Amino acid sequence: MEKSKVYFIKEITPENIIKAYEAVGKKLEGKIAVKMHSGEKGNKNYLRPEFVKDVINYVNGTVVECNTAYEGARNSTEKHLELIKEHEWEKYFPFDLLDREGPDMELDIPSGKVLKKNYVGKDLAKYDSLLVLSHFKGHAMGGYGGALKQLSIGCASSAGKTLIHTAGKETDQTKLWDNLPEQDRFLEAMADAASSIVDYFKGNAVYINVMKNISVDCDCDGNASDPCMKDIGILASLDPVAVDQACLDLVYNSNDPGRDKLIERIESRHGVHTIEAAYDLGVGNREYELIDLDK
Repeated sequence: MEKSKVYFIKEITPENIIKAYEAVGKKLEGKIAVKMHSGEKGNKNYLRPEFVKDVINYVNGTVVECNTAYEGARNSTEKHLELIKEHEWEKYFPFDLLDREGPDMELDIPSGKVLKKNYVGKDLAKYDSLLVLSHFKGHAMGGYGGALKQLSIGCASSAGKTLIHTAGKETDQTKLWDNLPEQDRFLEAMADAASSIVDYFKGNAVYINVMKNISVDCDCDGNASDPCMKDIGILASLDPVAVDQACLDLVYNSNDPGRDKLIERIESRHGVHTIEAAYDLGVGNREYELIDLDK
């Protein structure tokens, strides 16, 4: 398999997100969904609307998100819409809560390792292209969060999130914590779900990871730890596996003293296995060429 291209810019600015998008050479067309994390109430690390508004308006996109499957300010449409307003997600561009109303859209995963179906917000069907704009950081369950997490847990409805977390056992979020599987099965379920979104958009997708405010905790944590590493940069690719692998490699190759804390979080959850499983499913390539746009 030919190496995937991953483009890198060290300075993290709104203008450089646009530059990274342009570098991949794929102009997204039609109605464009921009998958982002709306940020749990109390979280201080998520990417803010004012920071990403330039690239969203540049592609004429609509920011999309789904409800969660755990207690908090985003596990129902009513609460989530209130938080979206509080976090000013509708101030600069359109925002679409994909599963604000049911029924969910079902995506088949015939070659899935764990899941044979994925449940996503039904309004995903309104979109022709996808820009996955991810905040790269650690994650309490997945080890790390990047493009593959946004594709899987991020695009899944509440029932879909429960199905992924329970490795296909359950869709009722009230039973989520009673049905947690062996860790690798959960990570493989994430890869399965990610593959269904990649297949759905048939190559009409671009992936941008922003390595900023890098905490060991996800943006879904209302009491997330402060960042443990200095900002690293912006990475963009047509390949979600390659862009996540490149981010992990930048962490491992960093001289930042905080890297050990993040690596411990990643390794204690076997986070790389999501990348391994997604590669096995043909979602993307772990071999990549890192192209420094600063040179």
